[in-house]
Amino acid sequence: MIRAVIFDVGECLVDETTEYGTWADWLGVPRHTFASMFGAVIAQGRDYREVFEEFRPGFDLYKEREKRAAAGKPEHFGEFDLYPDVRDALATLRADGLWLGIAGNQTTRAGGILRELFTEDVDMIGTSDDWGASKPNPEFFRRVAEVVPADVEEMLYVGDRIDNDIAPARAAGMHTALVHRGPWATIQWRSKQAERLPTFRVESLCELSPRIAEFNAQAH
Repeated sequence: MIRAVIFDVGECLVDETTEYGTWADWLGVPRHTFASMFGAVIAQGRDYREVFEEFRPGFDLYKEREKRAAAGKPEHFGEFDLYPDVRDALATLRADGLWLGIAGNQTTRAGGILRELFTEDVDMIGTSDDWGASKPNPEFFRRVAEVVPADVEEMLYVGDRIDNDIAPARAAGMHTALVHRGPWATIQWRSKQAERLPTFRVESLCELSPRIAEFNAQAH
């Protein structure tokens, strides 16, 4: 049985197109050039943070975040950045009686924004900065398992990346759902791992409710 659903943040709940555009502006490079390099780095299986170093060697993402905030241009996302299926999907899953959480590689600032956006929608919001552990480190998923009131095999982790989300969550004993959107899922979707590893593959978060209901019915 699946009793709890935990969501990744970037490119699962939040469309990061605007945010990456502001990083291109901060670096002083054309947005389409930044996007092209971003896709190339992902396709090569490299860490997305290497994109920044392609344009500015020695780039320190954490320090640059602080500089942006000091300059009055902090990283930000809001209601308009949420994927259009997010609110309906969360409401339906809540009505189904499932426990809901959000857990991703996010800063303390992003965690505050998430808590403002989803105060009434989920039971828990946790970030890598809160826990001192980032995906795909197994410690991140151990922390998730500690705070979710269900057995690990009753949890479904939903994300857009095989490497950061699906593979390590599965290794932790969780069920997983790969959502087909954003740069990572678009590039990884037809890979053997993307076909083999997830419990579910969905085009929309609104598909989760019927898929979970069917899964739980078969579990009986």
